[in-house]
Parts: sequence; C-alpha cells; structure tokens
Amino acid sequence: MNAPLYIKPKNSGTKQLFQHPVLERLTRTHIAVPISLFVTIAIVLVYYGATYTDLSIGQLMGLFFTGVVVFSFVEYNVHRYVFHMATDTPRKAKIQYTMHGVHHEYPKDKSRLAMPPVLSFTIAVILAGILYFLMGKYMFGFLPGFLVGYSAYLFIHYAVHAFAPPKNFLKILWIHHGIHHYKDANKAFGVSSPLWDWVFRTMP
Repeated sequence: MNAPLYIKPKNSGTKQLFQHPVLERLTRTHIAVPISLFVTIAIVLVYYGATYTDLSIGQLMGLFFTGVVVFSFVEYNVHRYVFHMATDTPRKAKIQYTMHGVHHEYPKDKSRLAMPPVLSFTIAVILAGILYFLMGKYMFGFLPGFLVGYSAYLFIHYAVHAFAPPKNFLKILWIHHGIHHYKDANKAFGVSSPLWDWVFRTMP
C-alpha cells in the first residue's frame, strides 16, 4: 500500500508530534533560521574556494550552477520516494506521517515548513564530508550551489504556503504545489521547479 493519496488538509492549527517538549520544539523552526544558516555557509565555502584553492571564478560558477541543478533533482526524488514512501507497515506509516504527512494535514503551519535546522545541518555536515572525499577542492563550488538550491527551495516552499500567489509568471509554482496538496499527492513533487515532474512524467 502506498502513502495516502489524499490527507484532508486543515487550513489552520497544528499538531503535537512528541510528548517530550524538547523533541517537540526540535520539529519546528522559523524559516529564516535555516535559510540564513545555509546561505552563510555557502558564502563562506565559496570565499574559501576562491581564496585558498586554485579554482578559477569560472570553475566556481560552473560548479555552483551544477550544485543548484543537482539539488533540484535530489529535492524531487526525496519528496517523491522518501517523504511519500510506501506505508505498508504501521512503523513506516508513522515515520512517513511524522516526516511529511503532518505537513499535508496542516499545510499552513508555518513552523513546520522546513526541516529542523539541527537535522538539516547534521545532514549538510555529513554531505560535505562525503563530497570532499569524492570531489576534493571542487566541493567548494558544488556544495554552495547545492545549499543555495536548498535555501531557494525553503523560501519558495514557505512562500507558496504563507502568501497569496503573485500576479506574474511565478504563480505557476503556487498552482503546481497546490495541486500536490489539494488534488493529487502522487503528482507535482517538484517544489522549486516543475522540471523533474516534466522529465519523469509526474506533471498533473
């Protein structure tokens, strides 16, 4: 059995996930915290790469852009296959709901529109270690792009849930994500871009 196709969203309110107050607090964050954290880290990494390695500005820019694109691919696949994992056991169902199902039930809960910084920072540190092992100095261009891609995703995701859609071409992002929440949770997995939905035929 797959993850629920539709969880009836509530337009207000929140839900307690853990009885322990510290654990419960760690499930919430203001959107400015992770965005500021990862943009700052990205700036520091680019500065280090430009100052202390022999990478050219062109190389750093190319690696940066590659990191942004790779993040959009990772975003799509994590959303599709991890956040919407199969719920064929009670344990999987509980994990899926804690990670993402609660967001589908309370999509307007602004404190849960981003992964908690403690968890996302831990993942970023592990990723940095792996990338440095695999890429060496090239990590100082690639990882900043990946982190800025993640920060852009966080900002867009927050905006489409917290604000009315704009009257310009960006409105498509509001419509696209709204379809995922209110029409068909098995479509429109891309948040920052519908690119990979088009590539993998999950466009609504």
